[in-house]
Amino acid sequence: MSASSKNTGNTSTANSIREMTPEQTAEAIKNIAKRIREESAKMRESVKVIRQSGAIEELTDAVREATMAARDSAREINEVATELKQRGVINDTINAAEETGNAAREAAQTMKDTVSRKPQAGAKASDTTAKTSA
Repeated sequence: MSASSKNTGNTSTANSIREMTPEQTAEAIKNIAKRIREESAKMRESVKVIRQSGAIEELTDAVREATMAARDSAREINEVATELKQRGVINDTINAAEETGNAAREAAQTMKDTVSRKPQAGAKASDTTAKTSA
């Protein structure tokens, strides 16, 4: 029994090649060449069938249509954005957003100031005492 037949598949490719005889190496090369020829023939046949089916032309047309649609959409968006800018809509929107932000900050500060005020303990007690005795 040879060393290669004792191995369980954990051997590296380099070890397998070293264990091959020159005749086995020649046979392996012939098998590789045969598989290359077979796969080349399959590839040629596949390309021929794909070409004859019209799939290449169909894919090309679809990509062209998608590219043109993207281009047209980009142009349309650019035109609308330019028009909005010229009419001042973009600046008005920015100004309104800034004013809203300022108003929200002022409101938040007012609420914070109101909540942070602590009622004076003596004044509150005298107010409640005066109300209950009246």
